Amino acid sequence: TGKTKVLVDKVNEAVHVSSGNVVCVEKETKLTYDVNYRARLVATDTFGVVGYDAFYGFLAGVCAGDHDITDIFVDATFRIAANRDGDALEAFLKKVNELSAISDTKFTFTISTDAENLPESMFEFCEKLN
Repeated sequence: TGKTKVLVDKVNEAVHVSSGNVVCVEKETKLTYDVNYRARLVATDTFGVVGYDAFYGFLAGVCAGDHDITDIFVDATFRIAANRDGDALEAFLKKVNELSAISDTKFTFTISTDAENLPESMFEFCEKLN
């Protein structure tokens, strides 16, 4: 509980300390008045993003389109992907971890589930923040 509020705080903090651009990705446009105006707010519904493959392609496209992005924050990961399968999430996050290294971009995702519902191996490359 309270994941979105924590994410918004992290977005707003990143805007103040980043030497580049900050992006906040959400399923629908709900955070318009919560996120600092200097962060780029993007709603995946606008672009028809559904599923982990489309989601990864979308994030890769965002990184490819702006080499100055330092941070990408994603709210409601399961809702965007329309898939709550832990193994599928792990495979997606492995690819995003590689994208992070290639693009030199830090990714932060909110995931609505208990940690014990996620594959333990996921935490080899993911960090639990809250």
